[in-house]
Amino acid sequence: MTPPADDDRRIVDIVLDDPGAARWSPELEHERRVAIFDLLEDNRFEPEGEAPGPYALRLSVAESRLEILILAARGGAVIDRVALSLTGLRRVVKDYFTVCENYFEAIRAAPPSRIEALDMGRRAVHDEGARLIAERLAGRARIDDVTARRLFTLICALHPRR
Repeated sequence: MTPPADDDRRIVDIVLDDPGAARWSPELEHERRVAIFDLLEDNRFEPEGEAPGPYALRLSVAESRLEILILAARGGAVIDRVALSLTGLRRVVKDYFTVCENYFEAIRAAPPSRIEALDMGRRAVHDEGARLIAERLAGRARIDDVTARRLFTLICALHPRR
């Protein structure tokens, strides 16, 4: 079988299954929407094996696990079901929410130096979460750093604490 074209090594549809009744703050809701838009515009995603792309993802949380359903975007055939423990991600997700809340509060009234420090912290936590996602997907799917960052944002959207 010939390898998929680069244009096919990507996610073209993503759905967050039942993100829950709780709502994000307007700022975090905006980040979630931007992450979905940006992810669909530019990503690299290739499940292990020879399943041709492009791909659709369904993300959900069940029993302390992140469940990722990987589907063929054309026809909807199931390519893989990936279940990842959220245990190691909980601290990073909690830290991310805390630093985001502080950052959004600071934007309203803090001096630029405080906003810059919080933004650097927010990016560092985000990078850590993205690294963990990429490590946990290793052996199941190959993703680039940008895709890992955007997936981390969307995984946060499924986390019970918003």
